[in-house]
Amino acid sequence: MSPTKITRLPSARLLSSIVQQQQLFLLPPITPVMTVSKRSMLQGEYRRPGQPKENKFPWEKIKFDFAKGLEGIKKHFTLLKTECFERFVGPEGRPLNVHILEQNRVIWEFRGPESLEQWTVSSDREIGGQSEVYLKLGKNNTCFLYGTLSSTPPRDGETRYSGYCTMRSKQLLASFDRKKHHDWTSFNCLHLRVRGDGRPWMINIAGENYFSYRKDDIYNYFLHTRGGPYWQDVKIPFSKFFLTNRGRILDDQYYLWLDKINTIGFTLGDKTDGPFQLEIDFIGVCKDHAHTEEFAYEMNKKNP
Repeated sequence: MSPTKITRLPSARLLSSIVQQQQLFLLPPITPVMTVSKRSMLQGEYRRPGQPKENKFPWEKIKFDFAKGLEGIKKHFTLLKTECFERFVGPEGRPLNVHILEQNRVIWEFRGPESLEQWTVSSDREIGGQSEVYLKLGKNNTCFLYGTLSSTPPRDGETRYSGYCTMRSKQLLASFDRKKHHDWTSFNCLHLRVRGDGRPWMINIAGENYFSYRKDDIYNYFLHTRGGPYWQDVKIPFSKFFLTNRGRILDDQYYLWLDKINTIGFTLGDKTDGPFQLEIDFIGVCKDHAHTEEFAYEMNKKNP
């Protein structure tokens, strides 16, 4: 059968003719080169190159404990009771007149070991790097972040760049593990009291997004520490934060929505190997009436 006649046949007849020719010439059957199991398609977690794959279903990782379940029920009903009674007092349990006239608010302060439970630390060790980061309570009841930065990439043949350490606040949760957000619409500046070693840090603010494909969008700005024994009060307007996605500055910039703030974080990645430290007294927000700027960067005008 000539090739021109094969292409003119319908799809079903064409497939049967190919199978007949394979059986005629004793050719091996056509098999797919690579098969992907359904379980591997469902898993979306990050896996470091060279790390063996954990072949477990999601429900196999859950530890069922009756005492833990009773403790969780008690916790969530307590949060639900607090949420119901706060509505009769005012926003976030504050009276309405206090909420309207409020000029400063301390969001995070470190006055005990329980305050450190609201934060998580991570480094490039998750991808096979050599950086180390630790978090502890300072001598003066402050947050003391320290460690060693190493920009040596892991020897896995795939990762080219490495060297970062980060500290990030945990997501606020309401009763029954519902998302709870920070509402900073009454303020226009971020207020910090820090003491560093002269290294530049990156402040990351993550807000709630309405689209799932923009879940990695984060607003960033720089924090330049002076070094030395003296504290420094830093006020950064929210209009200075620029939009990034996975470390890349986006061309389509937009100002930060302050009504649904999820987390805030601090990242060090200045490619300078060696020890580092950052001490934080408190993190808050304030209202600066002299600052009237809405957004510091050019926004692309969309065609209506």
